[in-house]
Amino acid sequence: MGFKIPRGTQDILPNQVEKWQFIEQKAKEICRLYQYKEIRTPIFEHTELFARGVGDSTDIVQKEMYTFEDRKGRSITLRPEGTAATVRSFVENKMYASPQQPVKLYYIGPMFRYERPQSGRFRQFVQFGVEALGASDPAIDAEVISLAMDLYRSLGLTKLKLVINSLGDKESRQAHREALINHFEGRIDEFCSDCQTRLHQNPLRILDCKKDREHELMATAPSILDYLNEESKQYFEKVLYYLDQIGIQYEVDANLVRGLDYYNHTAFEIMSDAEGFGAITTLCGGGRYNGLVQEIGGPETPGIGFALSIERLLAALEAEGVELPITKGIDCYVVTLGEKAKDHSVSILKELRKAGISSEKDYENKKMKAQFKAADRLEAKYVVVVGDDELDKGIANVKNMESGSQEEVSLDELTSYLKERV
Repeated sequence: MGFKIPRGTQDILPNQVEKWQFIEQKAKEICRLYQYKEIRTPIFEHTELFARGVGDSTDIVQKEMYTFEDRKGRSITLRPEGTAATVRSFVENKMYASPQQPVKLYYIGPMFRYERPQSGRFRQFVQFGVEALGASDPAIDAEVISLAMDLYRSLGLTKLKLVINSLGDKESRQAHREALINHFEGRIDEFCSDCQTRLHQNPLRILDCKKDREHELMATAPSILDYLNEESKQYFEKVLYYLDQIGIQYEVDANLVRGLDYYNHTAFEIMSDAEGFGAITTLCGGGRYNGLVQEIGGPETPGIGFALSIERLLAALEAEGVELPITKGIDCYVVTLGEKAKDHSVSILKELRKAGISSEKDYENKKMKAQFKAADRLEAKYVVVVGDDELDKGIANVKNMESGSQEEVSLDELTSYLKERV
């Protein structure tokens, strides 16, 4: 009986993993420019962290978490998202006491959600996210959005759309909440069971329902923008002002809500407009969460962040036909003829690699012609040919595989010769 990979997961094979490495490195470079530092949290946490931090009314907590009991009966959950764990670490390690504020963090790692696998969505997926904790300045909202846009653009994506909304402060949300309940309550039985549960639990999330999105009441639902108090309105206007200042185009969508309970004020999504990308166009989502740190046991601390799926990013690159500039091939392949040369090639390879020259040799006793074919498959820039006779003379024949030219080089000078050229 053979084993197969679990549904909703994937093997990232050689020749594909290089794309992941390139994207991850680009994300790290941009975070360095913006002064965000990497944080690494455990892959599993206590379940209560996500119940409190993500929200009891969310689909993630209610339907999608991988939760189990450990050997001592404690409820443990594989992390479904990165913010709650990052905030937990921020509180536990007292980062709020740092003299450098806001604390700017980023993470890259696997997340786990039990949902229906589909194009670009997996049950184990890799998420890149940033969190800025400790600043309530609208400029940091614009900075976080700018960082995400910079990453996408630096990778070559052009068909992007930023959609933004304000969820307001606690007072604004409460007024909007009551208006939503009054709007939906009389006909809530026409909606799905999830929406019926959300009506009094978190009515804002009815607007995010995929099943009932075409219901006529959705189109006439009260807009949060009509219920923003003056402070919330000014905050949102300032965020938009900063986006205008840095040249980021956006579309205000009053129906945009995020799927997690902790958001307030700024909420945003970056979408792909690429033809053929698919029905689900969201690439990245984020927003402000000023009450989350207190919910997890820390002091009153504002925060904002976003998260994006690397899988969705790769799908967008494919939809736009973007080829990442992945370095292919190796620097050198060592071809040997004779037993003495074969034995000596081990030390040649060691010296080349020590000098930073990516190198390979034959390990299957192939004939010379087959060794050259292997060098072609590996896209070697140079082939070093060493036979027993050459070894006795202390030389090697070096062939430039692009030009076809060949040169005799002393074995003592081989490493420096190749290093100058590669």
